[in-house]
Amino acid sequence: MRSRRTIRVERRRGKFVEVLPNGSTRALATGKTDWARVDAMTDEEIEAAVRSDPDARLSTPEELARMRRIPFAKHVRWKVGLSQSEFARRFQIPIGTLRDWEQWRSEPDQAALAYLKVIAADARFVERALAAA
Repeated sequence: MRSRRTIRVERRRGKFVEVLPNGSTRALATGKTDWARVDAMTDEEIEAAVRSDPDARLSTPEELARMRRIPFAKHVRWKVGLSQSEFARRFQIPIGTLRDWEQWRSEPDQAALAYLKVIAADARFVERALAAA
């Protein structure tokens, strides 16, 4: 059974909207975060705020132990919004190498890591540079 506070959210055309029970949608409020207020909070105040929010909860130590970090190569590929094969083709990375990085079978060396950081910063620039070469 759903709580009355639970809402369904979807991303449409780059913006988040609330999906109402009748199927219609409305834009979510886009209030700005008061970072000065957040920075001024103590750890105890932050924990109390998290505990009071029914949609947020602290992870247990067991849950934290089961969590895995996302490989940086996969993060960059998701950020650019490409499939493995398209990312490998556009940025001239062997598909097997990319898969190995994304599945933690190997890690990018320093040069490849720097290349991934440049792609993450400005993928279009890298694409233009590769096209000109």
